[in-house]
Amino acid sequence: MSDRFAQPQLQDPQELRQRAETQAASFPPLLARAEHLAGTVLLGDHGRRRAGLGDDFWQYRPVQPGDPRRMIDWRRSARSDDRYVREREWQIAQSVMLWVDQSSSMMFSSDKKFPQKSERGRLLALAIAILLIRGGERVGLTGTMLPPRRARNQILRLAEFFSVPDAGDYGVPEHRAMIPNSRALFVSDYLGDLSEVELALTKAADRGIRGVVLQVLDPSEEAFPFQGRTIFQSIGGTVEHETLKAGDLRERYLTRLAERKDRLTHLCRATGWQYLLHHTDASAQSALLQIYQSLDRGTT
Repeated sequence: MSDRFAQPQLQDPQELRQRAETQAASFPPLLARAEHLAGTVLLGDHGRRRAGLGDDFWQYRPVQPGDPRRMIDWRRSARSDDRYVREREWQIAQSVMLWVDQSSSMMFSSDKKFPQKSERGRLLALAIAILLIRGGERVGLTGTMLPPRRARNQILRLAEFFSVPDAGDYGVPEHRAMIPNSRALFVSDYLGDLSEVELALTKAADRGIRGVVLQVLDPSEEAFPFQGRTIFQSIGGTVEHETLKAGDLRERYLTRLAERKDRLTHLCRATGWQYLLHHTDASAQSALLQIYQSLDRGTT
């Protein structure tokens, strides 16, 4: 059986085109769902912002022992019996770059009650972008198409980019123009060539970039519930395998999937990234919080 997991369903090019057009027109609903999902995660009034060097006002706080007199805001202090310090927002470069696999492989769902992998991946990526931008950080795409910025309009542009599918069977991480010492989130099922993922993470690590590798899988891709005569075909139609005894392939397939996960885990450990696994039948909210916390750990 091919090392790439093939989907047990046939799809003609016309159907794929119709699905692509539907996805391209769906970014307003995607944005609404992402806004709602981001709103379910409570991160405090200031998100990631913290005191430090910068130009933007953050908050007033009472004077503490050791604070120099020049830090005291005398105008604010004159309105009370206490003395206050005017703190500015920490603005050391905080850029987060996103890569979301939009290939045909990500369009798979084994059941109507589960979202497609691409739908869940795009939702999580856009929701994390909303949280980060609300927290004062800059978010963009890997490559040169959309550099990191922090603005409401940036969220709209991300939603638009996430709604454009890739013609390939399997996604290849984009690692050009990644900002040194920044952070990144890569989202894919990682069922294609892992050598490209290894190249991307190695180059990122060489530039001091840390991040999260999020693998999104459908429940059937973990369970391999197929029996009897089955035709496995990739969504794009370039990989096909027919068998009369699909059940006999289960152990081999599960072994190769486990090896693939182990390879991703070791690759992340070697490059300072974190590996996360998410299934499309699981809670998107818990996945979002896990991604956020993992990216936050990368700042320390």
